[in-house]
Amino acid sequence: MEGDILLPVLVGLVLLALAFDFLNGFHDAANSIATVVSTGVLKPLQAVVWAAFFNFIAIAIFELHVATTVGKGIVDPSVVDHHVIFGALIGAITWNLITWYYGLPSSSSHALIGGLIGATVAKAGTAPLIGSGIGKTALFIVLSPLIGLVLGALLTVAISWVCLRRTPRSVDRWFRRLQLLSSALYSIGHGSNDAQKTMGIIWLLLISAGAAPSDHLPTWVVVSCYVALAAGTLFGGWRIIKTMGQRITKLRPVGGFAAETGGAIALFTATGLGVPVSTTHTITGAILGVGSANRPNAVRWGVFADILVAWLLTIPCSAFAAALAWWAGQQVF
Repeated sequence: MEGDILLPVLVGLVLLALAFDFLNGFHDAANSIATVVSTGVLKPLQAVVWAAFFNFIAIAIFELHVATTVGKGIVDPSVVDHHVIFGALIGAITWNLITWYYGLPSSSSHALIGGLIGATVAKAGTAPLIGSGIGKTALFIVLSPLIGLVLGALLTVAISWVCLRRTPRSVDRWFRRLQLLSSALYSIGHGSNDAQKTMGIIWLLLISAGAAPSDHLPTWVVVSCYVALAAGTLFGGWRIIKTMGQRITKLRPVGGFAAETGGAIALFTATGLGVPVSTTHTITGAILGVGSANRPNAVRWGVFADILVAWLLTIPCSAFAAALAWWAGQQVF
C-alpha cells in the first residue's frame, strides 16, 4: 500500500462496503422471491422473510472460494488502496441505484467487478488487471443465463412428462409446496455467491491496510456480509420484483419450481468453483427457459431485450462511474 489508511477512513469504507452489500440484497431480492410471489405461493412479506433467512443460512454451507476470487483474482492487490476501494464501491452503488430506479434486473456482482476494474485502471492503467479472473467472470456473463435457461427448460419438460396423467389442480397443489423448497435453495445460492463478493472487497481493503492476513478472511467480515445481504433482501426491491415475476412471462407454481431449481443448481455449481456469477442473469435465464418450454410466444422478448441492454452496459458503466469516484476521492481524502 502506498500510504497508511486513517482508522476513520478504514471504518468508513468497511461501512460503505456493507451498505453496498445491503443494497445488493435490496436490489436482488427479486431474484429470490419474484417467482414465489408471482405464483401466489407466498405473500410478499412472507417471501422476503423466507428469502432473507435462507440468504443467511448459506454461511454454514459454502466455502469462501468466491471471496478469494474477488479479493485476489480480479486485480493485483498490491496496487489497491482506499481510493480504489472507494471508487469501486461508489461506481457499483451508482449503477445499482440507476437500474433499481428503472426496474431493470442488472447484476450487482458485475457492477462491483466493473467498479473495481474502473478504479484500478484510473489509478494504474491496465497492467494490474488479472486476465484469468476477469476472463472467467466475463465468460459467465454469457454462460450463467444460458445454463439457467437450459436447466429451466429441461426441468419444465421433465416435470410435464412426470405429471402427464395428473390433473392440473393436483399438480398445482403439489408444486405450491415444492416451490417453498426450491425458493429456499435458490436463496441459499443467492446468499452464498453474492455475500462473498462484498467479503472479497472488504478483505482486499484490509489487506491493503495491513489489517488482515492475505491467507485468512476474518470471521467478523463473513458474518457481517451475510447479515447485511439478508437485511437488504428483507426490505426488497419491489420495482424489479414486478419485472422478474410478471413482465417477462406468466408463471405458475410448477414453472416457479423449475426456474428456482434450475437457478439454484447453477449457483451452487458456480459458488463451488469460486466463480462470481450474476444471480440476476441466472434466474432470468431460468425464467426464460420455463416460458420458452411452455410456449415461446409466452415470453415477452421485448422486455428481455431491455434487460439484455442493461447487462451489457453494467461493467463499462460501473467502471466509468468508479473512475470518476476514484478521482473525486483523491480530491477529498
